[in-house]
Amino acid sequence: MIAAASDEIWDSKRACGRVYKVKCTGGTNNGVEHPCRGSGSVTVKIVDYCPAGCRGTIDLSQEAFEAIADPDEGKITIDYHQ
Repeated sequence: MIAAASDEIWDSKRACGRVYKVKCTGGTNNGVEHPCRGSGSVTVKIVDYCPAGCRGTIDLSQEAFEAIADPDEGKITIDYHQ
């Protein structure tokens, strides 16, 4: 399970290789009534940078996103910690 980090946690490339536990806390699009699924959390490794304009703190790979949320939601709110 992999992800990209935005400026908020990128830390001048130091975030690359860090592992974060990401938990789905809800949806943002009002499209899916209950977007979080399963345990609602996944552990991901930061492998890339999410450039300026990235609309999230952590951009999850499709596999990681689908493990914690309905992909039809597209964007979710999260809690995360290293």
